[in-house]
Amino acid sequence: MRQIWGLAQMKPYKKHLFTWRFLAGLLIPILIFTLPGACMETKPQQKVLRVSFSLTEAEWEIFRQKIFPPFENRNHCRIEAVQIEAANLPKLLEVGKISGKSQIDLFAQDNMELALLVKKRLVEDLSEYADHHGKQIYPSLLDIGRFAGKLLFIPFRPNVQIFYYNKAKFEEYGLMPPQSWDEWLHCATVFLNREKVGRILIKGFGGNPTVTQIYEYIVSAGGDPFAFNDDGSKRTFLFFRKLWKAASPDSKKAKWDTSNDYFARDSVYLMQNWPFGYKIITEKYGKKDVGVYHGFPGPRKEAHVVGGDVFGIPVGSKNRDLALQFIQYMLSKEVQGIFVKDLSWPSARPDAYEMSSSPAFQAIREAFQYGVFRKNVPYWAEYQKLFEEAFVRIVIKGEDPALLDQFHDRMEKIKARYE
Repeated sequence: MRQIWGLAQMKPYKKHLFTWRFLAGLLIPILIFTLPGACMETKPQQKVLRVSFSLTEAEWEIFRQKIFPPFENRNHCRIEAVQIEAANLPKLLEVGKISGKSQIDLFAQDNMELALLVKKRLVEDLSEYADHHGKQIYPSLLDIGRFAGKLLFIPFRPNVQIFYYNKAKFEEYGLMPPQSWDEWLHCATVFLNREKVGRILIKGFGGNPTVTQIYEYIVSAGGDPFAFNDDGSKRTFLFFRKLWKAASPDSKKAKWDTSNDYFARDSVYLMQNWPFGYKIITEKYGKKDVGVYHGFPGPRKEAHVVGGDVFGIPVGSKNRDLALQFIQYMLSKEVQGIFVKDLSWPSARPDAYEMSSSPAFQAIREAFQYGVFRKNVPYWAEYQKLFEEAFVRIVIKGEDPALLDQFHDRMEKIKARYE
């Protein structure tokens, strides 16, 4: 491992592909790109802060050019950043804990990939910093980082889905953006009858895109997404079975990236997706008349899943104090403003939205008012596969809803294995 970081220091402005070899005979390939900031020369007294993110190349460019350099200059340090995907991070941290030589001082992780890190006690307790960070960001966001009364993670990049609609098409057919499940189904039916093809989009590709979308509707119907057969879950599955019949054929392939393409090309007129799509649709595709809003309540309440990334400090971090300073810097209005203006990311700070006049951010702020977090469980991957099967069988294939009782029993057996 030391050799990897040594190579990173020798050639700071080149990309390298490395393979991380793990214990117990496991071999997990991870793409690691050395992404230093502005310092060309490293003075002996300079500290090196090793951080990990999972970003696109375009996002890395913003980090390299606008985010890392000011922190390095102010703190007389150098940042070495690596690309590590969410699924690979636990094993890397586990190796560092066992060896007593953590190779990362700070990591960013998807807020749905935290349970395993907590179960294996791979992260430091940050509870003493709760009050300080809670004053900078939406206080409710800290809830996702608390486990057994301890603050183990600090959110810095929240996310929430919003609705997009084609203003021209809605006006053409005398429709208003839906404000309830019934109105959603009505709009879908009108488009289908008038154009002979469905024009509303459901993320039916499977996996996390499908589960995350339906999860919030089960909550809004008063159900427990892990129950499958309670009243709220049954009501949601039956509603989406009706909605699927009037949905666009593209729904079978719809996920977070393809959805933007379908909307921009007028294949669909109404969809729910993450807010990064607004910039793509309006700037990359040059599409006009794009309306956005936070959504609408279900039978019981309005609920929108809050996704995004959090920071954690691994056990054995060599630069804990510097890592905490970096977290504080990343939560500053300065950096959160870059998230909003340059990356079109939602901000953890209410005052950062002053940096953009995009209507998408108004929709985001409203959606956050009804934010809910997915339950962080170690069996999420198994739940996701089970839920996907239930969605295909009940919603897409139209099988007997009584099957939800069987899915409930199977879910209970999965839970029992983790007790």
